[in-house]
Amino acid sequence: MESSNQPLPRLRTLTSFLVPHRRTMLLGLLLGLAANAAGLATPMVTKWVLDTLGDGGSMARPIAVLLVLVVVGAAIGLWQWRLLGTLAEQIVLDARTAMVARYFRARVGELQRRPTGELVTRATSDTQLLREASSSIVGLVNAGIALLGTLVLMGVLDLFLLGCTLAAVLVVAAVMGVLMPRIAAAQVGAQEHMGRLGGALEGALRAVRTVKASRAEARVTERIVDDARQVATHSVRAALVTASVWTIAWTGIQLAVIVILGIGAWRAQRDLLEISSLIAFLLYVFQLMGPITELTQNTTALQAGIAAAGRIREVETMATEPAGPASTSTSRPDTVDAEQPVLVFRGVTARYGPDAAPAVRDVDLVIPRRGHTAIVGPSGAGKTTLFSLILRFLEPEHGQLLLDGRPYAAYRPDEVRARLAYVEQETPVVPGTIRDNVRFTHPDATDDEIRAALRAVRLDEKVDSLPEGLDTPLSSTEVSGGQRQRIALARAMLRTPQVLLLDEATAQVDGLTEAALQECVRQRAAAGAVVTIAHRLSTVLDADRIVVLEDGRVRAEGTHAELLAGDDLYRRLVEALRIAAEEPVAAAR
Repeated sequence: MESSNQPLPRLRTLTSFLVPHRRTMLLGLLLGLAANAAGLATPMVTKWVLDTLGDGGSMARPIAVLLVLVVVGAAIGLWQWRLLGTLAEQIVLDARTAMVARYFRARVGELQRRPTGELVTRATSDTQLLREASSSIVGLVNAGIALLGTLVLMGVLDLFLLGCTLAAVLVVAAVMGVLMPRIAAAQVGAQEHMGRLGGALEGALRAVRTVKASRAEARVTERIVDDARQVATHSVRAALVTASVWTIAWTGIQLAVIVILGIGAWRAQRDLLEISSLIAFLLYVFQLMGPITELTQNTTALQAGIAAAGRIREVETMATEPAGPASTSTSRPDTVDAEQPVLVFRGVTARYGPDAAPAVRDVDLVIPRRGHTAIVGPSGAGKTTLFSLILRFLEPEHGQLLLDGRPYAAYRPDEVRARLAYVEQETPVVPGTIRDNVRFTHPDATDDEIRAALRAVRLDEKVDSLPEGLDTPLSSTEVSGGQRQRIALARAMLRTPQVLLLDEATAQVDGLTEAALQECVRQRAAAGAVVTIAHRLSTVLDADRIVVLEDGRVRAEGTHAELLAGDDLYRRLVEALRIAAEEPVAAAR
């Protein structure tokens, strides 16, 4: 990791984005060299024009050559500009494509350890910096060659004046060499704080209702603005250093022009230098401003691009989900043993990090192919971890999970998830319409299937009453939080999964709707497995079997009546849920 802060490894990181496009970059370099050649020849042809004028010869030929050089140089420059502009956008697109693909291949835990806004910033702001950096390397080579070529031709015209020019160039280069690392450091700092700013702002906007209800607008604003100030501080520092570099470069060239003009005029008076050569030499001096400007701009862009490339490449260190061998089918088997459990935990232990305590320990659990299993336990008992293991968001450290009698290792993650349906407690919706959300898991679903799923969650009449019906955007204020929750449940019920996982999917609905949804869950449990993390009374009482977790272990299993009679923790949980200990299960139904 320490070497990543050194210039050479960091430059290699940037060039790794450019290597796939090396042929296009080589063409851009050659075009730049051709344009430089045309530009370098122009002062010499100008000298030819002046010498011809002094000799009284025909001006047609040198003027024609001068015009050809201008037109050809402009055409080549336009070609290079368009080529490198297109290349830069393609590099940005490749980087964004790779990052987005990596995000959605990464383990859920890897993504959750980073603020969402920071991940978005890396895919947007950081990749933008690659645009300038991608062409900066070509620009640096072209500018360097142009600078060298200009100096060589200046030497051909007058070595003494060249020495004066070199002295000025070396002074400017030395000062730039001292200041450039400070630009790089400021760029890195600005990008780091930009990521923090994006993460803080995204999180605050997501919780804007809580922010306002807590009267915390001023505090949150100040915290986010502090990150913005840090970005501004580093950016201003980079701007000040860049301004210093530019000022030194331009002032150095202007002073050199004045000195060269005076010395050249003195030498011309003593017939040590032709007037035409002095004019050509001065043209080359003015041309030096172009390469030096390019070197300054491209070096600045390169520093920013190197910083961005390093942050982008960090995404590649995110662990991805395992790519197991493909099974014979990703759909539910046509024939299954009705007595065989659909899911089995065998001595499963899992933790969220190498230094973290186990979230679950030695879990042995069987999920029948049919029926409703409720999972209860105090906060931190491991309920959500069980779901993460079932969905392969988390891999076990020890033990084994079986699906349809086969180890999870025999399936790819997507093959496991093809047999499951999951509704989160927060029931997030994806951008788009009601139709897009309901068929998100099954994009080929018909409108009849969508309406049947909405009917199952008692939402079909509400959707039909909306002006845009199924095409109503989920951002619409006409769709309440409880209705969004039912839309998420409809998505899970669109096509019968082997296992329906519900993290208390009725938490935001009214009593009448909850009763209807519980009936829907009972019907689904009659045909397949339903596993619920229970937070409400009705869910516990409605389950065929209840699993009690404590400290990451399965403490007890049984029906409501059995656990009331035989497990002290369950009785305390029941009391916390305000269920009378003597209340029979049937009465709750």
